[in-house]
Formats: sequence, structure tokens, C-alpha cells
Amino acid sequence: MEDWYARGEKAFLKAYGRYDVVLEKGEGVYLYDTQGRAYLDFYSGIGVNSLGYGYPDYVKALQQQVATLMHVSNYFYTPVAIEAAEAVKKATQLEGVFFCNSGTEATEGALKLARKYYYLKHGKADSEIISFRHSFHGRSTGSVKLTGNPAYQEAFGPLIEGVRYADLNDIESVKSLINERTAAIIVEPVQGEGGVYPCDKTFMKQLRALCDEHDICLILDEVQCGMGRTGTIMTYFQYDILPDIVCLAKGIGCGIPVGAFVANEKWAAAMQPGDHGSTYGGNPLACAAVKTVFDILEKDHILAHVQDVSQYLIQCLDELVDEFDNVVEHRGLGLMQGLVLKTEAKPVVKELLNEGVIVVTAGSNVVRMLPPLIIEKEHVDELMTKLRKVLKKS
Repeated sequence: MEDWYARGEKAFLKAYGRYDVVLEKGEGVYLYDTQGRAYLDFYSGIGVNSLGYGYPDYVKALQQQVATLMHVSNYFYTPVAIEAAEAVKKATQLEGVFFCNSGTEATEGALKLARKYYYLKHGKADSEIISFRHSFHGRSTGSVKLTGNPAYQEAFGPLIEGVRYADLNDIESVKSLINERTAAIIVEPVQGEGGVYPCDKTFMKQLRALCDEHDICLILDEVQCGMGRTGTIMTYFQYDILPDIVCLAKGIGCGIPVGAFVANEKWAAAMQPGDHGSTYGGNPLACAAVKTVFDILEKDHILAHVQDVSQYLIQCLDELVDEFDNVVEHRGLGLMQGLVLKTEAKPVVKELLNEGVIVVTAGSNVVRMLPPLIIEKEHVDELMTKLRKVLKKS
């Protein structure tokens, strides 16, 4: 494994602070390194591998699609892409689907669509977007400007203009930024990278009302919190609202790179041929993954399972808060949880990796957990045993 790591260090740009573990295969909710050591995966590739590894129906469907048709141009329809788009429409309760390859691309597309609507309405291209501090929406020069963290931005300017930042769960801070140029408000129902902060229900309903009042596009970024991770197919159903546009990726493909932005009828009507495109977006292989994921979520009652096992995880995290002085609280929804520490989280994450458990940080002092949606209570117990061992040392 040391040899593989050394070769990787020479081959790649230094864009990631990688761990000195080389993973070779996965099975169920476990990953295995090149030496055969097992790791309980409570990160699922940043919330991507919702079905874990080797889920039989998923593997079979992709094998069949690879043997049938992997890619054609978007100048043509394919049955599998149409079925995938219909599944997305049903799940989101929105109207128009655009498939892309990642969450960043979904954000970029949503931004363009909101600005196109504004342009058609006002006849000028001077729109502003409201985002939130501590948010994360991607790393391209457009999406990174929407990301409310200067550390991601400062080396890459000049970035796009017209983005202003409000405070999460503070509707007055949003109102203070709205003007006649405001085209959209973009928000994560649960901030992931920023520290696992859920939006309050009252705040989300106020945002929806504010956007309706001013004819502003409400964009919800559910790239990390969507697709059943919080217990409902889309987190926004827990707030009793619908967005104008929603951004999806990660769990929508469960390992195949695919994203989407989905708009209601009003905003979808602003998109015209030539406004946007993607060579690989919506190709048959990606769409087979999307269709199969929705089929499995329904057929195998995955959402009900998430609701059940997440309650057990939350109960166990509550016990850690009571048990350890170093643990301040936990926060999140469903199987998107953050354990807040008084100290830095990185040493705890590293020690857990040494114990054979994969988690990650969110911010400086939060241990973030995004396990596959198929985990069982026995896997929560395994996590807790090892987490207690590590916390006793911290």
C-alpha cells in the first residue's frame, strides 16, 4: 500500500489532502484497502454511495446498460433518459429536468436559468444572487462565488459579480439584501461542508414567502442532503415548501457521476435551445443509474429504513453528548449528522481511520457522518464502540 501511495503522490496534482490509505474494493457498507483491511464507511464518498457497494440490482442494471448503449448526443432522446427524467420529476414535484455530471454543474445551471428568467423579465443582465455564509455550492468560478466562505475564493479572483451573503436562519438578514436586481436566493436545507447546520422550518417558509412576494427564484441545493439522506426523498418536503429550482447530484447516481437541476414550470420556460448544454450530461449510462436508484429506493423501502436507523443513530449521539465533556452537541437530519467537539475534529477523524472507520470533518470542530442509507443498527453500534475509544483519548 505504501508503494501505491507513493505512486499516487507523484501522479496527481496536489488538490487533496489525502489519507495514507489506498482503497481497492467495497462490499456492503465496508471498504477494503490493498492489504485487505476493512473500513466501516460512514462517509460514503461524500454522501454519494447511498446504496453502499455491490448492491445487486444496481450492479446488474449498469452492467446491462454498458452492454447496450453508454453514450449518444443530446440531439437524440433515449428511453432510459426519458424514464430517468420522469422519475426525477415525480420525486421533486417539479417540471423540467436537465442532467449534468456533478453538483457544481447543477449549481451553475441553476444560476444560469435564474439569471435567464431575470433577463427575459427585465431586459438586462445585471442580476444579483443571495447566498449564505458558511454555505458550499461547488468549486467552479461561478459556484465558488456562491460558496459563502472566503477561504475557497481568495486565490481565484476575479469571480462573478452580484453575489451577496446573508446569515442562515436569519430572515431579516435576507430582507436587508433584497433589491430590484435580486434574481435568486440559493440555500442548502442542511449546510454540509459548513458544519451540518439544518435550516429552521419557519425560516424556510419565510424564504418561500419572500421569494413569492418579490418574484425571486428560490434555489435549493440538495446535492448532499437530498435523495433520501434526511428521511424524505427531498429534504424540502419536511419544510412543506417547493423550490423553484433544486440542484441534485451525489446520491442520485450512487457512484456514477451524474447531477441534475430541476425547475418548476415558470422558471423552466425560460430555457431555450442553445442556452445551456453538456456533452456527457444525461447519457444512457448515467440515466440508467438514476432510474435504478429511484427504483431501488421505492422497491426496497429505503426511506422507511433511513427513518428507523437514523433515530437509533441520533439516540446514540445523544448519549455521547451526555457522556463526554469534549462533545458539545450533535446536529443534522436523518443520516446527515455532525458531532460538535470543543477541540479540533481532524485528530478524531484520523484516529477513527486507524480504528477502521471512515468519517470526515465539517468545519474545524465537527465530525461529519454520511453513511450509506443501508446501514443497520449493528453498524451504528460498531461506530459508537470505536468512537468512544477515540473520544476517551481526546
